[in-house]
Amino acid sequence: MTTEEEQTRTPERIEDEIEQTREQLADTVEALAKKTDVKAQAEAKAAEVKEGAQEKAEAATEAAKKVPEQAKQAASAATARLPRDRRPLYVATAVGLMVLVVVLRRR
Repeated sequence: MTTEEEQTRTPERIEDEIEQTREQLADTVEALAKKTDVKAQAEAKAAEVKEGAQEKAEAATEAAKKVPEQAKQAASAATARLPRDRRPLYVATAVGLMVLVVVLRRR
């Protein structure tokens, strides 16, 4: 401020400035008090972690509920393929019989 501005300041303006300064100071003190309140910060963090854990637990529970149905579908799909394709079983049986015949003839 220049000297002219200081001379033209009225008492009301000075009181307004003082009030604004007090409000700013109160806000600053409140912010500092929050930063130094370790217990409140710890409680807030604990609540945040707890909420996150609950959400993950709920998601895991929902996923676990789907597993039996998915396993059942996979088993059905696997058993549905078995009756159609028995050729490998026939080939394995034939090879086994041939090996048995060869072994028995050598004795």
